[in-house]
Amino acid sequence: MGYVSHPRADESGNYWQKEIFGRDGIENSYNEFLKGENGSKLMEINATGEVVSEGITLPPKNGQNLTLSIDSRIQEKFYELIYLLADQIGFKSGAGIIMDVKNGEILAIVSYPGYDSNLLSDGGNTKAINALISDNRKPFLNRAVSGLYTPGSIVKPYLAIGALAEGIITPWKEILSTGSISIQNPYFPDKKSVFNDWKAHGLVDMRRAIAVSSDVYFYEIGGGYQDQPGLGIEKIEKYVRLFGLGAETGIDLPGEVDGVIPNPDWKAENFNGEKWFLGNTYHTAIGQYGFQVTPIQVARAVAAIANGGELLTPHLATSLSPTERKIDINKNFFNIVREGMRLGVTEGTAKGLDMWGVNIAAKTGTAELGISKELVNSWVTGFFPYENPRYAFAVVMERGPRGNTLGGLYVMRELLDWMVENTPEYLK
Repeated sequence: MGYVSHPRADESGNYWQKEIFGRDGIENSYNEFLKGENGSKLMEINATGEVVSEGITLPPKNGQNLTLSIDSRIQEKFYELIYLLADQIGFKSGAGIIMDVKNGEILAIVSYPGYDSNLLSDGGNTKAINALISDNRKPFLNRAVSGLYTPGSIVKPYLAIGALAEGIITPWKEILSTGSISIQNPYFPDKKSVFNDWKAHGLVDMRRAIAVSSDVYFYEIGGGYQDQPGLGIEKIEKYVRLFGLGAETGIDLPGEVDGVIPNPDWKAENFNGEKWFLGNTYHTAIGQYGFQVTPIQVARAVAAIANGGELLTPHLATSLSPTERKIDINKNFFNIVREGMRLGVTEGTAKGLDMWGVNIAAKTGTAELGISKELVNSWVTGFFPYENPRYAFAVVMERGPRGNTLGGLYVMRELLDWMVENTPEYLK
């Protein structure tokens, strides 16, 4: 919602701000629509301060009503679940989004920690306001649209579609993951650089590679290995950008940022002119290195997988007409990726979403942070119902302990369990 700033006067009663002004969120985005116009009144006052006569010279005009697509019940529960997990496990913060895959309307959009809009609008409790300002978790940052996060494995479905579109692999070809691959170290001729999978998966085709999140599979279709050609960094960037990653979505909220898709120019600019190596492509292919995206970009991208290639502009105002851009890729490729994401729920890394009441397709991701990699961002993204997708979702829990097993998937499971009982109309 954001908050508003009310008219303000100096000690003499002279107004230096004469209007209500939206300072953040929807209040800011639709300020001109909501604020209306001040009226004016002519008053005659005698020497004793009594009003002798008065009359309205210009009647005030109310602002227009604005209807949002947000369901406040889901919004409140979503925030509560992210808050509880962050408090229990030690995540710094979190964000979550549910988006209609047919028209781009936002059903819920959460950023934790948040703030009380009334506190800011009233402005009287300076101690509480200063506490918000000094909070190192940055409660004024809307993480859903302005938070940049390393995505990790949630980018793999977009690489899979790119590899199919470029014809470098078929959905049925199996790649062997013994737990790692090794290539020649560019600095030391007598050494190998090892790129680890998170476990040895054995032979995996595309659907299973998505389901179990095999790093080796995506190293190979991303950068190439032995007889398996790879997309290469230029085409990796091409296909993730086709789905809107690394670019502003146009959502009707202030403060949106674009993000980073690593490429040779970016590396040269940020690492003193260093050249791009194959290992950089491998890391980019699994959503690491300098990769950074916002949760709203992720929700929009997975919505395009769910609806077969329509990249929608997300919005909260129901009065907006949906805008879209077609992703011109064979619809069968989307089907293969959707099947892989469904397999991820029935047998793979997203099995925690295999539940009664609704069939879900999902992809998890765990992005390692910093040199020590002791902290991680925990992601889950997907859509429901699987058979006839209506809503896409994205959840990220930020900077939690590496050894923890609860994260974004846990929040989404708890929310969906609650929705089965309380808002089943969204799950049909």
